[in-house]
Amino acid sequence: MTAVPLSRQPQPPDRNHGSGSSDVTPVFALKELVARLNREQHKIQDLLSSLGFALRSFSNLNQFLELIPLMASRVTDADGGALVLFRPNGQVKLERLHCQDTLWSQDLRRAMETATRQITASMTGLPAGEALARSSQVVPMLDRQVSRHLGSEIQMFGTAIIVRNSERGRLYVFSRDPNYAWTETRQKLVRLVADQTAVAIENDELTVELKKKERLDRELEIGADIQLRLLPRQCPTIEGVELAAMCKTANRVGGDYYDFIPASYGQARNADGDSSTGRWSVTIGDVMGKGVPAGLIMTMTRGMLRAEVLNGHSPARILQHLNQVMYADLENSNRFVTLFYSEYDPETRLLSYSNAAHNPPLLWQASTDSIKRLDTLGMLIGLDAQTQYQDAQIQLNPGDTIIYYTDGFTDAANQYGKRFDEENLTNAFRAACRQYDDPQLILKFLFDCVQQFIGVGNHNSDDMTLVVMRVKPS
Repeated sequence: MTAVPLSRQPQPPDRNHGSGSSDVTPVFALKELVARLNREQHKIQDLLSSLGFALRSFSNLNQFLELIPLMASRVTDADGGALVLFRPNGQVKLERLHCQDTLWSQDLRRAMETATRQITASMTGLPAGEALARSSQVVPMLDRQVSRHLGSEIQMFGTAIIVRNSERGRLYVFSRDPNYAWTETRQKLVRLVADQTAVAIENDELTVELKKKERLDRELEIGADIQLRLLPRQCPTIEGVELAAMCKTANRVGGDYYDFIPASYGQARNADGDSSTGRWSVTIGDVMGKGVPAGLIMTMTRGMLRAEVLNGHSPARILQHLNQVMYADLENSNRFVTLFYSEYDPETRLLSYSNAAHNPPLLWQASTDSIKRLDTLGMLIGLDAQTQYQDAQIQLNPGDTIIYYTDGFTDAANQYGKRFDEENLTNAFRAACRQYDDPQLILKFLFDCVQQFIGVGNHNSDDMTLVVMRVKPS
């Protein structure tokens, strides 16, 4: 700013007769200068306070951006301002413009739109997001184009809109006054307005991301609820055996699967009824991966398996048919399913089974206090459409106990990276069978062993599912 000139020969003021231009003293001039500076300072403070209030109050980003060129030109006593933003698709857009002179405003808009269109044309064809990465190249080009279209007689200053360490736009301020100077103070004020603009843009983006996350959270809650309902609500009552089961997902939606399926149409209609002497299928599976994709494939597996069981085929044939039906979908999704399928006949205590590369269940034989792995040869479901599976049978006796489990048990790791492998599970299972007769207590004991192994308060990174089946003593 230009200081008010001081009189070299001050005259004492005549308070009674008024004062003219010749009566201005150095003290009076200094007071006037200080008063004017204070007025300017208060004006700037009021404008910036208004902008801060708008930033806190406006929920609509467009309403806030409307103020930016106006505020930038007002705090710097300039003639106009323009806000240009860079879009992810490569478009350079004149977002907002302000000019007190209506006639010049039209010329200013034409010049800015011409400059931005030329820059946008040079960015056409770039992949989404790459244009923002090239903002360091765009800015000099844009500044040159704006300056060229406005003309050399316009005093122009531009500063960056920085959002998350990325230049997302430019704030320009213009003056037609040939004596106008872009002082350091004026430049700082423009940058301050630009910083407020960046905060508003980032807040809006964070709000959008938060709403998206909330929507996904609601969808996950719905998915978890649906998946929970698809798992058995309770273990069925089967003649001669006791059952217990639990599934603990690492995320809200998991890829582990277990089921109890009545093996005939008559049983299916009365599955929630009294004790049944008919054959029951006990199955457990694991979709490779976690989260929603794995949960969707698990749901698909459940529906197809339940339909296939009622056809009355052997376990190996059921797995073969299931693999052929699901192969195309699993191949397209790049996911596979491990599955152990068994059928128990209460009348004969005979367990028939077949395995598609799942963790073999463990059988504790009460009479010998020994543990046997129940396994057959067979590939993952969805790996090869022509895979053949094998049938096997075993005679169960009173007191025998079987655990069906997923790899979340054996892959559980402690703070040192050591796995709770099959050997530890086998030892824990034997100890549980020696100590407890109730399948529910055996189940709790094994879960507690894994939790103690990984550490109290720590969480396993994989889904954990366990089914305990115990043959009642005679």
